[in-house]
Amino acid sequence: MRRLTVSCRRFISSAQPKIVTHKILTPVGTEAAAKVDVPKTTRLSVEGPIECHLQGFELLNSPLFNKGSAFTPEERAAFGLEGLLPPVANDLNEQAERAYKQLSFLKTPLAKNDFCTSMRQQNKVLFYELVRRHIRELLPIIYTPTEGDAIAAYSHRFRKPEGCFLDVTDPESIEDRLSRFGESKDVDYIVVSDGEGILGIGDQGIGGVRIAISKLALMTLCGGIHPGRVIPVVVDAGTNNKALLDDELYMGSRFPRVRGEEYYSFFDKFIEVVKRRFPSAVLHFEDFGVTNAKPLLDKYRSVLPCFNDDIQGTGAVVMASMAAALKLTNRDLLDSTIVIYGAGSAGLGIAFQIVNHMVNHGATKEEAYSRIHLLDRHGLILTNMSDVSNKDQMLFADDPSSWDGINTKSLVDVIEELKPTTLIGCSTQAGAFTEEVIKTMYKYNPRPIVFPLSNPTRLHEAVPVDVMRWTDDNALIATGSPFKPVRGHVISENNNCFSFPGIGLGAVLSRATTISDTMISAAVDELASGSPAFKDPKAGLLAPVEVINETSAKVAAALILQSIKEGTARVEEELSPNGDKVSVPRDFEGCVAWVKSQMWRPEYRPMVKVERVPEIHTHQS
Repeated sequence: MRRLTVSCRRFISSAQPKIVTHKILTPVGTEAAAKVDVPKTTRLSVEGPIECHLQGFELLNSPLFNKGSAFTPEERAAFGLEGLLPPVANDLNEQAERAYKQLSFLKTPLAKNDFCTSMRQQNKVLFYELVRRHIRELLPIIYTPTEGDAIAAYSHRFRKPEGCFLDVTDPESIEDRLSRFGESKDVDYIVVSDGEGILGIGDQGIGGVRIAISKLALMTLCGGIHPGRVIPVVVDAGTNNKALLDDELYMGSRFPRVRGEEYYSFFDKFIEVVKRRFPSAVLHFEDFGVTNAKPLLDKYRSVLPCFNDDIQGTGAVVMASMAAALKLTNRDLLDSTIVIYGAGSAGLGIAFQIVNHMVNHGATKEEAYSRIHLLDRHGLILTNMSDVSNKDQMLFADDPSSWDGINTKSLVDVIEELKPTTLIGCSTQAGAFTEEVIKTMYKYNPRPIVFPLSNPTRLHEAVPVDVMRWTDDNALIATGSPFKPVRGHVISENNNCFSFPGIGLGAVLSRATTISDTMISAAVDELASGSPAFKDPKAGLLAPVEVINETSAKVAAALILQSIKEGTARVEEELSPNGDKVSVPRDFEGCVAWVKSQMWRPEYRPMVKVERVPEIHTHQS
């Protein structure tokens, strides 16, 4: 191992370029020495070695830099690790195989979830490589449905704090609390939740921090966002969950949920701090209650690049599946009739995304609204129901005079009247899509599109094996949770992980000032275009989860190119670390390659020992 002293120049500001010099003390090993001068096209490029200023126990306790038994002999000597590790140096493949064997001994999904959480807190590369290799098996463990159980038991299973905890009664502390996570150069993506509408299980209070953590894990796993450049945030706004309020172990505030002016004033302050402190970051709203989700998105989406996954992410992936199903059966979106059973934030999000997509493909808003019909616990939403329906639901309301003599509380009767192309379930009413419902739809539609989306699995409106049996295997199905194939027909999971990672990645890399409806529509078109069903009618409507990184890269590229077209992309105003202007390829395949060059991957990169320079190195080490 040879010791070098190399002066490195970095350009760190796009507005006022500034050169910062630091000393590389030791490229550790021949590979690090060979790659130390590899040029980086942007500040997020993943080419070349990784710079590390930690050593000894500090290094082993950093989940971002820790390699565990995979530190090479040269790295152990350079970073003061000799005597702290067993003598045999493993590679990542050996570590992943060992970890999977350990995981396989565990009997319950929740125990496996705990194992994965512990690994993520110790060694992020190993965690993401393990899940990547076994993604179909482990995605339901680290996300829905198992994560819902972990969130519900958060206070009882608490071990190690993660994330940023904000107090709705103390808005003046927001700046200080977020400052723990760095400055503008340190953060690309923030997920915030107030824990009111968690994964179909409702108000979970402070436990909502885990949904923010889980969504960020998927941003890294599926979208290549660097796991050290994110912040999971929970706003403790109280809880109306009596079981939590009565639980002596509950770790959140014990008062009813804060509503109204105090709540919205807090978010005004939060947005102001985020925009000023992390001006390049994308803000992701997650699992807010129906009364707050859309008002927050509507208020702030023109202020900073923000996104509500329950509204826009769910809507995008459902719209992509529906677009693929329509293309497969030679039908036109603008001629479709859609029934959405369940008009909460998810159902409304899907409805609005369908409207946006129809408008972007030639319909007027009035025509689009007329094609979509919503049902909630009061039945079909009609224009005379404003006393029990919110203003967003009323945009889709039907004229009651058209429904004289028809039982609008009966899903069967509504389907008999409308003869829909597509039936979407977001109701959490298990078994709501009965045999009579599906057969009535099938009577008028030889290839019915049926999406029972409620989570977790026990709350699905129908299970695929029944829907296929009732339609002689002619239904086109996508679900909210994973299901096995039915007589060779692959059942696609309408999991948001097919949409939000690519959308979020595209917004980060483009440095978009906003995430517009047309940008999301471009992402939807790209996601739909990759349907494997176009080549094999028995394949799923969406690409398989095993190629999720490729899918996300293409979705991101579509969004980036649309952002550039709209003039909202700021990335080409930035300088690369080498001082050159960033340039985004305008051809699609070139843009996909550019995106991939900036996607974090679970691999051990060669290491360079450096002095820490706050202006350069990431905060979360």
